[in-house]
Order: sequence, then C-alpha cells, then structure tokens
Amino acid sequence: MAAVTLRSRRDILRLASGFAIGALVGPGRAAASNWDERALSLYSINTGEYLTVEYFAEGCYQREALSEVNRLCRDHRTGEECAIDPRLLDQLFALRTRLGTREAYQLVCGYRSAETNALKRLHSHSVASNSYHLTGRAADVFLPDRDLRTLRRAALAMGAGGVGYYPRSGFVHLDTGPVRSW
Repeated sequence: MAAVTLRSRRDILRLASGFAIGALVGPGRAAASNWDERALSLYSINTGEYLTVEYFAEGCYQREALSEVNRLCRDHRTGEECAIDPRLLDQLFALRTRLGTREAYQLVCGYRSAETNALKRLHSHSVASNSYHLTGRAADVFLPDRDLRTLRRAALAMGAGGVGYYPRSGFVHLDTGPVRSW
C-alpha cells in the first residue's frame, strides 16, 4: 500500500469519505471506481422529470447539484422542497455501484411535506408519523433493470440505514436512520 500524505483537513475528510463509501459498497469495489466523483441519475415517476448530476467532485459535495436533487425530490403534491441528505445520495450511489448498473433510479417518493404525510397516514398504516421522508433523509426507489428482491438484498448487505421492502407497491425504501429493516 502506498503512503498517503495528509496536508489538510480536506485531505483527511476525502480519505475518510472514501473509506466510508468503500465500506458501503464492499471489499474490492472501492479500488474499481473513482470515489472522488459521484454521480446519479434520477427519474421522478410523479413529475416525469429526469436528472443526471455529479453531486460530489474534487472531495466536495456540489451545492448547485444538490439544489437540483432537492428540486427533483420535492413533494410533488405541494411543490415544497427540502434539503436531501447527501448521505442518502451516497447510499444510492454505493447501491448502484454494488449492483453494477448505471441505470437511473426511478423515484417514487423523496421528500414528503408534513401535510402530505398526514394525508398518506389516513390511507395507509405503513406511513410513519415521524417518517424520514419529512426531513429529506429517505427515498422510495426502484431500478428498472434489477429485480426488487435483488435491490433489497444489496441494500441490506450494505448495512447503512433503514431498508423497507414494498413489493406490492414496487419499491424499496432507503433512509439514513439507524440500521434496520422491515
């Protein structure tokens, strides 16, 4: 292993983020990819909007790119936006890399306003009153080129946050909360 010279706090953070992403993806995967650049493609099934964005480059999250993600992941019922947790984007990036696909995530639900969450709770017992969607820390997604069970298994194997499996609704829930599954 080559020696690494750390000259600044940014170098330390870059190294730590590389280790964290490598741990999410699994052994041997970090060396195969350039972790200093992270990009995602997202398609909102509710609005028809599509976004391909490099949200992390040169060791930093890209403010403008994150704003674009916030816009795409907004509550489509109210138009309200929320800052999406960059760690959620890292989970999505790591999961897509683990699965070996560059396909766009189909976004069923990103941010959800308190008003929308209350309405959804009236119609479904599976909607949490304190949902991570309310704080931009959750996404309900699927990948058209991957079986939902495969997506779920890979997400569980990462051991990063919550993983909910909704085969009847056709999506997997991911969040940046404690590691748990349902």
